[in-house]
Amino acid sequence: MTEPDLNLLIALDVLLAEGSVAGAARRLGLSASAMSRTLGRLRDTTGDPLLVRAGRNMVLTPYAEEIRQRTQNAAFEARALLRPSTSVLNLSSLQRTFILRSNDGFVVAFGAALIAAVAREAPGVCLRFAPKPEKSANPLREGRVDLEIGVLGEMGPEIRLQTLFRDRFVGVVRKGHPLEHAVTITAQEYASFGHVVVSRRADTHGPVDDALAEVVLKRKVAAVVPGFSAALAIAQNSDLVALIPASFLISDPERLYSFELPVKTREITISQMWHPRSEVDPAHRWLRQLVLNVCREKVPV
Repeated sequence: MTEPDLNLLIALDVLLAEGSVAGAARRLGLSASAMSRTLGRLRDTTGDPLLVRAGRNMVLTPYAEEIRQRTQNAAFEARALLRPSTSVLNLSSLQRTFILRSNDGFVVAFGAALIAAVAREAPGVCLRFAPKPEKSANPLREGRVDLEIGVLGEMGPEIRLQTLFRDRFVGVVRKGHPLEHAVTITAQEYASFGHVVVSRRADTHGPVDDALAEVVLKRKVAAVVPGFSAALAIAQNSDLVALIPASFLISDPERLYSFELPVKTREITISQMWHPRSEVDPAHRWLRQLVLNVCREKVPV
């Protein structure tokens, strides 16, 4: 009996996840022509086209959609079986890269402490912080990320989560800004200055605007930037007011002047999230506990 080439399973998993030959080639480190040949072999093996042309894009066939989740599960099972056993975790010899998906605020506030803690316990471990352009469970489901850190969104019922700490937004201005010398910052004073807003989707309206509207006030948004680091840089060199999570200022509280908002906004719960397949992995459990310890040490619950 001719045995199937199980290397095709990994290629099939990546192809179905990416939905394109070019994307799969990048993830597998292959040339586009080599990936096209692999797709041809997969078509011969499965008896289905798997990916078909739709205008300028490729789309999955109904059969490919049907087997996508099964393929992903099978690929992860295969990888788990062939990975060296870690039933007895030896941190001093552990060689592994963990991918953490978070915004720049978490990296600035906790990255250095987390990296130092990892180096003390498991010097062979590398932490790779990945950008977070949107809230999605797909990177966890597809195994491209080990941990997602942030505010819980529509992540799906299977995703595990653990609260790390609770945060709140504060106003931030440059040293010497007129608001630094205000005895009490009123909502009217707060709204009278221009504001720099952080938004991945270029939104200009948020909870603080709703709170200001309740007292018949509106702030002027002068700029929208994708990350908190950019917002702080702009606030430090202008009269604009930035809205930043308080935890973001942990690493350098003296660089700017921060103040409590003159209107009420809801508290933010920051969590770490992971896929069930990593639940009992000893190395992954160690990492989750380490992240929790570092966060709780800096921001007690």
